[in-house]
Amino acid sequence: MQFNWNNPYPTVRSPVFARNVVSTSQPLAAQAGLRMLQKGGNAVDAAIAAAAAMTIVEPVSNGLGSDNFAILWDGQQLHGLNASGVAPAAWSVDYFKRRHGGTMPMRGWDTVTIPGAVAGWVALSGRFGKLSFADLLEPAIELAERGHGVGRIVAAKWALAVPLLEDQPGYAEAFMPRGRPPTPGEKFVLGAAGATLREIALTKGESFYRGEIAQRLATHSRANGGSMTEADLAAYQPEWVRTIRKDYAGHTLHEIPPNGQGIAALMALGMLGNVDLASYPIDSVLSQHLQIEAMKLAFADTYRWVADERYMHDVRTQDLLDDAYLAHRARLIDPRRATDFGHGTPPRGGTIYLTAADESGMMISPVSYTHLTLPTNREV
Repeated sequence: MQFNWNNPYPTVRSPVFARNVVSTSQPLAAQAGLRMLQKGGNAVDAAIAAAAAMTIVEPVSNGLGSDNFAILWDGQQLHGLNASGVAPAAWSVDYFKRRHGGTMPMRGWDTVTIPGAVAGWVALSGRFGKLSFADLLEPAIELAERGHGVGRIVAAKWALAVPLLEDQPGYAEAFMPRGRPPTPGEKFVLGAAGATLREIALTKGESFYRGEIAQRLATHSRANGGSMTEADLAAYQPEWVRTIRKDYAGHTLHEIPPNGQGIAALMALGMLGNVDLASYPIDSVLSQHLQIEAMKLAFADTYRWVADERYMHDVRTQDLLDDAYLAHRARLIDPRRATDFGHGTPPRGGTIYLTAADESGMMISPVSYTHLTLPTNREV
């Protein structure tokens, strides 16, 4: 491997040289992953341990009620896992018309899909992991029950979330134990979440979907106006998928297909392939402007057309990635000004990030989550 020490970026790049690497936004979670590698685990074991720890040390950005997407290189081929949440069976257009006047609420149980994160951990561990599933959750359980000093950035985000979430049932009890969000460096203990993680570890996730935890989730949902049921949780299964991809500048970018938003990155690259981006200095204002505009165009289409692939009847994934369509969209970019784009109509024909790699060549990227706040006390 070669590294260009004379790289043109305005900020310093400091590569990490190691046989095994775990990278997260929170060092305590990275340590959790490294513990698994030191125990003889592989990159998948490390990623699951780090992900579980992140639900405790950065609960403002993810949690046990989250989604899970993963792309994994096993040394020979790529594998994709979509463990995102599906809607409760009761949801329909008429349901939201009847209960919310046809609009989607921003908070509460009627914004909560079936959590896929735990099922994703179990699936990854069972197919590719080396250590026992219970081993992987040990660091997260320890952090929850013994507590940890809240990081500065996490504390700032926590304070911003309180006005939005403090009235949600169970939130203040779990996340405001002193009647306020924790301050930087303050010890935070989430013992109830530790107990939940212990049960998940003991049952390899079964309790979360078909046991005591599932019953508590469904009971809390019913008590607070939600529609999630034990049957919804029991029916959930993650899905192994083939990645979608786009070539750009001699490289190939892979993403999980819809319902995720990874397709937006592929669409943006497809548009930028029609722009002479290399003629602008790296990280210059003009270069960033073109990239931002391409992403805006991609998200305009993503928000309009992307859904569960089984229900994308009018516009398919391949339509959105069509080279001619993306060239047409690229022509809408004005290099001199920002534009408020609407969606296009393709020819017929969607949080945290962590990654791990080990010395065998196994790499997993990403295990990422959509933030979902679920109460984690024993009443749920």
